[in-house]
Amino acid sequence: MKYPSYLILLLGFCSLQACLQPPEYPSEPEIEYIGLNKTMVRQGSAGAQPDTLTIRIAYTDGDGDIGAPSEGEFQNNVVYIDNRNDLPSRVSVPFIPSLGLGNGISGQISFDILTTNFGMCCIYDDKNGEDPCQPSRAFPTDTLIYTVYIIDQAGNESNRIETEPIILLCD
Repeated sequence: MKYPSYLILLLGFCSLQACLQPPEYPSEPEIEYIGLNKTMVRQGSAGAQPDTLTIRIAYTDGDGDIGAPSEGEFQNNVVYIDNRNDLPSRVSVPFIPSLGLGNGISGQISFDILTTNFGMCCIYDDKNGEDPCQPSRAFPTDTLIYTVYIIDQAGNESNRIETEPIILLCD
C-alpha cells in the first residue's frame, strides 16, 4: 500500500511542475489585433469637438522586454502608420514588471489617438481649394486604416497588424 501513496505524490509533483512552467514565446514580440472602441470619429480641426480613437492589441514576448526599461521612464515603442500617407506616429508602453518564474509575458495594450490638435485629419484627393484638416462639404468623410507594430527594448520589431477601416467625419 506504500506504492500508491508515492505514486499519488509523484503525480501531484509532476502536475505542480507543469503549472510552474513559464510559457515559451519567441524573443521577438508578437501582436494580435483586438479592436477599436469605435469605427467613426470626427477629424481634429479648429472648432471641432474633440474625439478619441482607442486601439487595442494583445501581445506576447519571450524575453519580457516590452515597455519602458524602468518605472517612470517612457519609450515610444508602439508605432502606428496611417495608410493614406505612410506617416508613422508613436506612443509609449509604460514599464511592465516581470511576473512569475520566466521572463515571457503576455497581455493587452490599449492606446488612444486624440483628434484634438489635428491628431487625425481628413486628407482630400481633390486639391481644388480643400485643405487637409479643414471641414469640407465637398468631402464629408475620409477612410483610413492604421498599421500597428511594437518594438521591444532590444530593438526587435513585432509582426504588423492592420485595424479595420476607420471613417473620419470631415464636416
